[in-house]
Amino acid sequence: MSSRIDVLFVNPDSASSAYQKLSKTYSAIEPPTWSLLLAQSCRAKGFSVALIDPLAEGLTNEETVRRVKEVNARLVCMVVYGQNPNSGTTNMIGCSILCKLLKEESPEYVTCVVGSHASALPLEVLALPDVDIVLLNEGVYALHNLLRADLNRDLSKVKGIGHKQKGVPVLNAPERIVPQDRMDIELPGYAWDLLPYRDKPLDLYRAHFWHAGFDHNKRSPFAAIYTSLGCRFKCDFCMINIVNRADNTDGVVSAQSPVMRFWSPEFITREFEKLAEMGCQTIRISDEMFFFDRRYYDPLLNNIIDRQLGLRMWSYSRIDTVRPQYLELFKKAGIDWLALGVEAANQVIRKEVSKGSFKDINIRQVADEIRGADINVIANYIFGFPDDTLDTMQETLDLALELNTETANLYPCQALPGSPLYNTAKQNGWKLPTSYEGYAFLSYESEPLPTKHCSSAEVLEFRDKAWHTYFTNPEYLNLVEKRFGPQQRVNVEEMAKIRLKRKLLGDPAPVV
Repeated sequence: MSSRIDVLFVNPDSASSAYQKLSKTYSAIEPPTWSLLLAQSCRAKGFSVALIDPLAEGLTNEETVRRVKEVNARLVCMVVYGQNPNSGTTNMIGCSILCKLLKEESPEYVTCVVGSHASALPLEVLALPDVDIVLLNEGVYALHNLLRADLNRDLSKVKGIGHKQKGVPVLNAPERIVPQDRMDIELPGYAWDLLPYRDKPLDLYRAHFWHAGFDHNKRSPFAAIYTSLGCRFKCDFCMINIVNRADNTDGVVSAQSPVMRFWSPEFITREFEKLAEMGCQTIRISDEMFFFDRRYYDPLLNNIIDRQLGLRMWSYSRIDTVRPQYLELFKKAGIDWLALGVEAANQVIRKEVSKGSFKDINIRQVADEIRGADINVIANYIFGFPDDTLDTMQETLDLALELNTETANLYPCQALPGSPLYNTAKQNGWKLPTSYEGYAFLSYESEPLPTKHCSSAEVLEFRDKAWHTYFTNPEYLNLVEKRFGPQQRVNVEEMAKIRLKRKLLGDPAPVV
């Protein structure tokens, strides 16, 4: 092996564009989980690795480029995922800027992009003049193949990548994703030791504001970890399964690869033990559907309980996968928050976008059962599905106010690349954003999908007013004070004073 580092993983920073003023204090700073997984996988194959996380270290793009040149790796791999499972496109903002700056200063560096957006639109990403290679799907085997190759010669035989032949983007034969029986072997954990820190491991990372009970002093150190990958559902608005694709055909969408794979409970328990040993107890379980398969979460949570790790965690669930008889187990293991995908109040609309997979269940009852187990609820709502009207969006807001959960995410609907909704929009000629920022839920340039009855501007305006209504609602603020304390109520009130600027609504551009 050469003494030169084989691959440098870079986690591009898009936070200020994606979250506006919320990025300074309120948005989370998560460890780059996919960079850590890929780095550990490469090390297990004998390759040398390094990592730069500009967001955690507060680096400017110029400082990041300087650091890239100091490492001087054979391959510079931009890992473009996001804190939200559907935010891969949003994080192309920082990636495109960083690749451009690097190529302007040092065109000899080979740049590579991996992530959900690159998997959804590999030829479009390759068309960027400053991107040399894309890794298709999750990129594990493609990256191994690439690092075994001569990066300066013909790459046409490297499976699982896209590259350029005489400047023309081409896609090679696809690679498989890591199969279930190879998860512990091919993705053998996280390269936690590569992360930067100030005084102790993971102290440059901060939890979501609500995860810490709206207490800024409890947000660090913080980690995020997967115990499984993928999702078995096929929701129209979601693109997370696009990284499972093993087919380069045009028009492939996430719903065509609804695959879930799991690490063994014993293996992933050791990762939780490592985090606890590093002094990190505030942890996000990033699985798209953690509360789904009892064969995996039951032994894992019991292991955490038996080892008395004292963790403070949250995880995702759908409203129709919550099993009340296991809520006590979740709470005992340290899961204090469940994120529920409610999406819409109107049952017809919710069934349509989730391909009928939602059962006719009582959302109110599910929320009550969770809170009855002393677990907080973060409910996720989406405004602007194709059949939404102002009245049905108001139904969703009314439900949110009625449920009055401990916190809520309220999103405008985006036809995200890789999702079935994106293809539907393309086929029907619906207007789509022309920039990465346009796909970001909270950005200045956010441009959600118009519905059959409402314009993009109407959807965005409704969403922003709904968010402010929710977080200034006296009943909600009283809940925060009762549940978390009077200072935490003040903290939420301060957050609610921040108003997002929106180009679509005629606001002037925010001052950076």
